[in-house]
Amino acid sequence: MPVFGYRGLSAEGRSVAGVVDADSARGARGKLRALGIFPTDVVSESGAQTRAERRSLMPRLRRRVPAAELAVLTRQLGSLLGAGVTLVDALGALSDQASRAVTKRMLSQVRESVREGASLADALAVHSDIFSTLYVSMVRAGESAGALEVVLERLAEYSETQADLIAKVRGALTYPIIMICVAIAIMGFLVTYVVPQVATIFQQTNQALPTMTLILIGFSNFLADYWLLLILLAIGSIAGISFALSTPRGIAFYHRWLLRIPYIGSTVTKLITARFARTLATLLASGVQVLPALDAVKLVVTNTLLADAIEKSRDEIREGHGMGQTLARCGLFPPMLIEMIRVGERTGELEAMLERAADSYEREVANSLAQMTTLLEPLMTLVMAGMIVFMILAVLLPIFQLNQLVQ
Repeated sequence: MPVFGYRGLSAEGRSVAGVVDADSARGARGKLRALGIFPTDVVSESGAQTRAERRSLMPRLRRRVPAAELAVLTRQLGSLLGAGVTLVDALGALSDQASRAVTKRMLSQVRESVREGASLADALAVHSDIFSTLYVSMVRAGESAGALEVVLERLAEYSETQADLIAKVRGALTYPIIMICVAIAIMGFLVTYVVPQVATIFQQTNQALPTMTLILIGFSNFLADYWLLLILLAIGSIAGISFALSTPRGIAFYHRWLLRIPYIGSTVTKLITARFARTLATLLASGVQVLPALDAVKLVVTNTLLADAIEKSRDEIREGHGMGQTLARCGLFPPMLIEMIRVGERTGELEAMLERAADSYEREVANSLAQMTTLLEPLMTLVMAGMIVFMILAVLLPIFQLNQLVQ
């Protein structure tokens, strides 16, 4: 059934917008009037993006569905299919209950594609800004194996696990980032506004100032004289770094450097390893073969060095080598993961071993982030306290000298 986007007025006189499915524009208007909505504009929508949407970034951002909402939709779709509801009816039920226009539009378009004979995977692949290649690959595998509801359940669990892990990372980094921003704002205000006024008073006394005071005044004058140059240098540095990170060589250098940072590098490696193990285990348990699974897993590994190692491993596995053996040669993945993969290959329980490895590394990442946050908070407090003490002494020492001269 075609999908129509609409704008109109509710019974209370408020402006409303959304999507509705109907046989025709006339039918859409009648359906809206039955719902108490007086349409002012009804436009047919297709699964393809409009020309204006392709040119604009904001509609693309508005079309995104939050990961938590996508996980809930996936679980609900799997539950409906498991209860014997047909795929078209299940998609229709989810579309009717969706509260966000972007979700309702997407589900209506997917249902229309499925109704016309497309597979669910093909219908989802059209919405690449919402459904990742990994998601589509797992759905396609579930359809081929006749176990779509089981695959959807695993996809929901996987999405929820990844969302929880990302939330932990963001939560651990939020407080330090806020502290840094606040400290920079406070110090900037003191150095650019307060210190120059105090410096004027000191300079009028024609007395020799302490070294700390001279350093503070010199730094304040430097910022006042060259603030425009500093802003241009900052913008140029950001632009240069952005350009470098847009090239394969720059990205490879950054990823190599990131893995070598003490403590941070090991935490990043564990984080990527947990995602690699969890994704691969989910794909294998869903019936995807090893080589296609590694192709999909490579897309969720954000570090190019580790992604290249997976690509080389895939090529060697095609030639008959074991995964544990090929991953061990690159020297980038943790030894425990390599050993668990080898055990899983020998015992035929590779999926279970990968799940255990993912659980272990996710716990280690959470502990590492907690320790990092625990260390950063007092360290940042000490740094801020040291800067404040330095400024207080730089201001008070000349005042003490003036009091001694007066006496």
